[in-house]
Amino acid sequence: MATVSYSQNIMDDEYEKFIRRMNPPRVVIDNDSCKNATVIQVDSANKHGILLEVVQILTDLNLVITKAYISSDGGWFMDVFNVTNQDGNKITDEAMLDYIMKSLGPDSSFASSMRRSVGVTTGMDYTSIELIGSDRPGLLSEMSAVLMNLKCNVVNAEVWTHNTRAAAIMQVTDEETGGTINDPERLSMMKQLLCNVLRCSNKLRDAKTIVSDGVSHTERRLHQLMFADRDYERAAGEVLDEKERPNVSVVNWQDRDYSVVTIRCKDRPKLLFDTICTLTDMQYVVFHGNVDAEGPIAHQEYCIRHIDGSPVKSDAERQRVIQCLEAAIERRVSEGLKLELCTTDRVGLLSAVTRIFRENSLTVTRAEVTTRAGKAVNIFYVRDSSGYPVDAKIIESVRQTIGQTILRVKGNIGELNPVPQESPTRFLFGGLFKSRSFCNFGLVRSYS
Repeated sequence: MATVSYSQNIMDDEYEKFIRRMNPPRVVIDNDSCKNATVIQVDSANKHGILLEVVQILTDLNLVITKAYISSDGGWFMDVFNVTNQDGNKITDEAMLDYIMKSLGPDSSFASSMRRSVGVTTGMDYTSIELIGSDRPGLLSEMSAVLMNLKCNVVNAEVWTHNTRAAAIMQVTDEETGGTINDPERLSMMKQLLCNVLRCSNKLRDAKTIVSDGVSHTERRLHQLMFADRDYERAAGEVLDEKERPNVSVVNWQDRDYSVVTIRCKDRPKLLFDTICTLTDMQYVVFHGNVDAEGPIAHQEYCIRHIDGSPVKSDAERQRVIQCLEAAIERRVSEGLKLELCTTDRVGLLSAVTRIFRENSLTVTRAEVTTRAGKAVNIFYVRDSSGYPVDAKIIESVRQTIGQTILRVKGNIGELNPVPQESPTRFLFGGLFKSRSFCNFGLVRSYS
């Protein structure tokens, strides 16, 4: 049976390639018909997941999708996107327009490497680690300390937390060689220690760090990790804030044998990618869609069927679709104060910074760590570990410790509500790093 299934998959893949060669994608980029957006139309032979691949390409270019029209009935796919840059202007840069054309046009492959496993993978110049486990204050600090002790340098990382769960993808290099880590014993030790850290907070929930082959799209994998870990499930009796909760509904359109998904929520970057990613991973196909995100509230409407051709069949399935889409929208909503760190990269930088956060009773709810040409640019969203509002005095103390020109507050720190009294944790640890700076950690050179 396995041999037959394998042969069938090869035949299906070759058939898709044949159809694609006979009907190559067609891309039209129009800067004239809409006064406030660039219009991108993509026509192609249809296949499952093609909508996500197109949205992923546009999202990875940091383009803002303000409107979208989707149609994929039959064997043909047609999509129209109104897009702008981050400043809300049309795309006029010729190099960018040429890249979009090449990425979506007939010479593209719509290459998507969507892995189904979780673990450690070796890329061309770094080793990628995927982790999933229970969230708790100081978790990122502990994971970073483990990697530093193993003489690994974190060059890129993205961390999400949602509904008591934490998922992370970290790209690390060997401290001595600056390349990938290939020693099986060292990789095994890395997995074991990281898994122990993840299991510390909740032994009833699973934690995973498993070796596998392949390359992944970071944000797609984070969605898959959270989804596989069932972060969309709420504890019994949990009361949700209806004001902040996305408005998601699913009803069946009997005449057309579709299920209609409607989403209304506060707009934010990459919202369309997050919802399409979840529908695709749940094995639903979007046949028609209409997206409007020109104002502060985003409206999305999709006509969907399961990949087997059926609409949503039961109330239990309907509730699961709603819960999973709510979770997809909430995962990237950043709770806490946004801090940006910009400095020369050093081995142990992430460990030192997150340790300072932890010792000042701050917990990281989301993080984006990037390194380019020897320079680290890291974004952290932090909140008080005890649940109090973030104390502006603590933030200023942390900035003085790290360096006020190195760590900046993105937002108005004056809007923070000071905690009326010192918490016990802050009393014990607040002065621990008071006299230290990055120079003391050896992470920023002093040229005095």
